[in-house]
Amino acid sequence: MMTFASRFALPLAFLMASTSLSMAAECGGDLGTFLQGVKAEAVAAGVPADIADQALAGARIDEKVLARDRSQGVFKQTFLEFSQRTVSQARLDIGRQKLQQYKAVFDRAEQEFGIPSGIIAAFWAMETDFGAVQGDFSTRNALVTLAHDCRRPELFRPQLLALIEMVQHGDLDPATNTGAWAGEIGQVQMLPKDIIEFGIDGDGDGHINVKQSAPDAILTAAKFIQHLGFKRGEPWIQEVTIPDNLPFEKTGLSGPLTAGEWFALGVTPRDGDTASGNLPASLVLPQGRKGTAFLTYPNFNIYLEWNQSFIYTTSAAYFATRLMGAPPYLKGTPEQGLGDVEMKALQTKLQTLGHDVGKIDGILGSGTRVAIQKEQQRLGMPADGWATPSLLNTL
Repeated sequence: MMTFASRFALPLAFLMASTSLSMAAECGGDLGTFLQGVKAEAVAAGVPADIADQALAGARIDEKVLARDRSQGVFKQTFLEFSQRTVSQARLDIGRQKLQQYKAVFDRAEQEFGIPSGIIAAFWAMETDFGAVQGDFSTRNALVTLAHDCRRPELFRPQLLALIEMVQHGDLDPATNTGAWAGEIGQVQMLPKDIIEFGIDGDGDGHINVKQSAPDAILTAAKFIQHLGFKRGEPWIQEVTIPDNLPFEKTGLSGPLTAGEWFALGVTPRDGDTASGNLPASLVLPQGRKGTAFLTYPNFNIYLEWNQSFIYTTSAAYFATRLMGAPPYLKGTPEQGLGDVEMKALQTKLQTLGHDVGKIDGILGSGTRVAIQKEQQRLGMPADGWATPSLLNTL
């Protein structure tokens, strides 16, 4: 299950929280007093007092949630390692079964919101294995814990208030509802504020139940993805083959070329489709110029909004293409990468050379990739952003 811990630094849903700065101070201290403050705010927003009491009754601090929040995991796998584990044949088979089982719902999602079925199904698979693994943390206690904690109350208090609103709508039982440790709920792991704003009753039962109803989850995800900026009818990622003499310094997610300009440089789509030549396109090389290569289009940005991990987003986008009929990617023969200790040593060296690589964490993140490209270019090496022993040794 892909929960808040592995999804990125801060999910988009949290960034959308619009709370006053004064609210950030309403944290910590006696839990009972804190909950009374939350109740008062909910009642002031129109929630009946008895509903607020019901939503918060029995709430407690969950130390396991705090432990998870303070030790969030990060991706240290390569693209090949992570994508081969997550985009498995078993998941592809189940995904294609789900596309048939809920064909009418997926057709509605594409008709109303312009979101291809494969994109939704891939998120569904990667987040919860099609609803099988949704998390076993009390959603109420998780949000109470994180809202009460003074690290990021401005992010989590609005989610707790939104949970109370879901109780008011009859869409959530606060005593029994479980989900991810950071309060995400349901088959595609969404936060309460987003469920309220984008939720759709897909099965017509009068409630929005993204935890148990696949139609509700599918259509709610589609509306949310549309909100993130997905453009109907445009591609999101396309596997390509590349020549050896590219201007590799132009590769990466901030690449300045159009797809047509890449094609003119010898980049060749494996599916032969060059119809998107006028679109801006970035050439991404998850494991350098000798590994798998993709062109990413503006629609790829919705993946970065959903999850800021480059490895996760690229794998999820690739998964979607597989569900839509694309063949397995060409693995290539990537150069050996760096282990954790060596990557930290490289980041430290890059930092001493004046590059902003962020935290020295052993992760080949966007800042480290950009710094690597600059040093590779300075050293006359192909600037593909891949961290190798030869680069570390040279530096």
